[in-house]
Amino acid sequence: MNHFTLCFISRNLLRLFGIVMIVFMILPLLAVVPISFSSGTFLSYPLPGLSLRWYDKVFSAGPWLQALRNSLLVGCASTLLATLLGTLAALAFARRNLPGATNVLALLISPMIIPPVISGLGMYFLFGQLGLTGTLTGIILAHTVLATPFVLINVAASLQGLDMSLLKAAAMSGASPLRAFINVALPIIAPGVISGALFAFMTSFDEIVVVLFIGGPGQRTLPRQMFDGIRDTIDPSIVAMSSFLLVVGLAGLLTTTWLSLRSSRTLNQPAA
Repeated sequence: MNHFTLCFISRNLLRLFGIVMIVFMILPLLAVVPISFSSGTFLSYPLPGLSLRWYDKVFSAGPWLQALRNSLLVGCASTLLATLLGTLAALAFARRNLPGATNVLALLISPMIIPPVISGLGMYFLFGQLGLTGTLTGIILAHTVLATPFVLINVAASLQGLDMSLLKAAAMSGASPLRAFINVALPIIAPGVISGALFAFMTSFDEIVVVLFIGGPGQRTLPRQMFDGIRDTIDPSIVAMSSFLLVVGLAGLLTTTWLSLRSSRTLNQPAA
């Protein structure tokens, strides 16, 4: 068996393995979508009929709408804070003269590594001392901590294609640091900033562990509402909301993928 045949076989086996893994991960997610259109009262296959009754129940019931409002409020607020902090941190690291940069970077990205239960427990004790447990402000701050590393990593990757001498040239031309950033750096790193913001929003929108530690009965987010519903009883309304979250997550994934590809093409274009 020659080298060409071995390469051909190994390449196709790798593709087959990738397809099998994708199907294995996606099929359980897609299985909930048909059930959300069931006309029955309980989760069952085959479907007794098709209906939108569970979507109507989800988007007209008070507890679900309140949970949706809380999730949107927390998600948008934590995304704004995480995008600001993550972008500033990435700019600081891009200057390459930050003392103890390695240790600071490890500290900033540690929320991605530490198990959520440990993070939630630590935040519970800390925020309890500050009087932030049982408040939306506490959840927003906690989600900001969890989401900031995603912004930092995405913006830092975009800054690899930024020539820092351009900012120096803008400063020498009389531009303020803020004006130089907006006019010179931001157009280049915008895809990374937007991708990081989307990752930050999805991190907050789907997070439940920290909410269980910090949130109270009046701070139910969608994942918390679904968790409580599953604990009491399972009906297709939970599956309908799961399908809605699946669509939101898929839209975020496709958007970030498109932005990443766009950013890569921009960085790989030869200078005129």
